[in-house]
Amino acid sequence: MAEPEAQLLRAVGLIEKDTNGDALWVWCYPSVTADLRTLLLRKCCLTDENKLLHTFVFGQYKRSWFYITTVEVQDSPALKKVTHFSIVLTAKDFNPEKYAAFTRILCRIYLKHGSPVKMMESYIAVLTKGICQSEENGSFLSKDFDARKAYLAGSIKDIVSQFEMETVILYTALMLKKRIVVYHPRIEAIQEFTRTLPALVWHRQDWSILHSYVHLNEEELEALKACPGYIAGFTDSEVSSRSDLYDVYVNLADSEITVSPVVKEAMTMGKLHKEIGQLIVQSAEDPDKSDSQVIKDISLKTKEILATLASLTEVSDGNEKPTLNAEALKQKRFPPATENFLFHLAAAEQMLKI
Repeated sequence: MAEPEAQLLRAVGLIEKDTNGDALWVWCYPSVTADLRTLLLRKCCLTDENKLLHTFVFGQYKRSWFYITTVEVQDSPALKKVTHFSIVLTAKDFNPEKYAAFTRILCRIYLKHGSPVKMMESYIAVLTKGICQSEENGSFLSKDFDARKAYLAGSIKDIVSQFEMETVILYTALMLKKRIVVYHPRIEAIQEFTRTLPALVWHRQDWSILHSYVHLNEEELEALKACPGYIAGFTDSEVSSRSDLYDVYVNLADSEITVSPVVKEAMTMGKLHKEIGQLIVQSAEDPDKSDSQVIKDISLKTKEILATLASLTEVSDGNEKPTLNAEALKQKRFPPATENFLFHLAAAEQMLKI
């Protein structure tokens, strides 16, 4: 059973850019902390000098998701002094399609009435009933947007067609809970690519590792570094020189993946990786297979690997979590890279005795 909206939605906010070119935080309900406001002003494209309008961006900061839709105001009698505005939603769940649909409705309401009061009514309706309906602004129904749909919205096939066998590097990094940084000058490309990566480790269904829109700002980087493993997207090319932020660096614009020397040993590729890589490529290149079937194929292979790992564990003292029996692993005489991978995977899954 999905959580009701009241427990998922956190706040709604409004940022306006006036005819003088100033972008200001105008209104929010119920409230947004000062540091989150500063962050959201940075994320909405209205404070940007480069004049590029990003209609929709999303990301995560300190376990709060944010979704921002920005529109240009054209002949709206209700908003004479405003050139653009952004509607911001903060929420506990990852669901870009859901919140894009909802913010679009709020935008239409604001364009028409020019007052936050009407938006607040719709926000409260969704909060309490999970639905808001209006003849002219369209209707929104929370339950149309299942979390699983959001997890499957990206295209694994696109990633494989771009990186081919190297996709296994991304798979390995995710399995081992490493830090992945992705760079591309276009935020839309970053968001599309990064949101799909967690599907490579479908058994975890964990999108909390995704930070799809990060600026090279000290507070943001500190919050990011507090996370054990993550996928972080940046539009600033300077991030490539910040080796303290990543184990694996993906230059999406140039289709290049770089593995940091720090994790070279844990990420050593061998026969098993080649097998996984081939499976990923074959599955993704099959024109008859959908993205979700490709994810299923990869997931079955992952289950096999996890079953192998589980067979090498033992439960000691009482009923603790099973831990890896290093001796049993050695006796299997796996190729060195496979043994190495299973050992590091056990560490990532917290199956090592400390």
